[in-house]
Amino acid sequence: MEDKPMDGYHDLQTEVEHAEGKSSRKRIVLEILLYVVALFFAAVIVPKYILQRTVVVGDSMETTLHNGENLWVEKVSYHFDKLKRFDVIVFYPHGKDDNEYYIKRIIGMPGETVQIIGEDIFINSELLTESFGKDPIKNPGIAVNPIQLAEDEYFVLGDNRTVSLDSRYEEVGPVKKENIGGRAIFRLWPINKMGPIE
Repeated sequence: MEDKPMDGYHDLQTEVEHAEGKSSRKRIVLEILLYVVALFFAAVIVPKYILQRTVVVGDSMETTLHNGENLWVEKVSYHFDKLKRFDVIVFYPHGKDDNEYYIKRIIGMPGETVQIIGEDIFINSELLTESFGKDPIKNPGIAVNPIQLAEDEYFVLGDNRTVSLDSRYEEVGPVKKENIGGRAIFRLWPINKMGPIE
């Protein structure tokens, strides 16, 4: 005589299978939601607030950076006043509502006085020692007179100082912190030059 499963056991097995099916569906929905959130974070949040790919346009940063090179720009440190002299930054000379951006090197920090006399840069009346300029400065522009930077302003120069449109010119002037887009930290392209930016 064969043992037949009891009705209670059969009902319990059905309930377990039903619960497992529900649990499996919840897990799949949760995984899909996690993928959507991760994709949104990678596509929207990271480029807007953390890390963005930027392309060098023009020759104003030669010989450090060249036209067409691709850079990673980190967008966090400047919010916490972590920028340093000689950092390379991306900024928007006409404000962040305008798409035009420049890539230059920080020379003068907030609160400092900058002046260019001949080929020399003076910070708070002291000669600045630096070796980033491709060629000597020929045109001091508005920095022929001392420029007192506000507490939210930076004085920037391109490394190729004979062609660079930078803080020496009234069209650009000192760069306000609110117009900075980020700090260039890494060259992505070309591959043979891939690495940190000095």
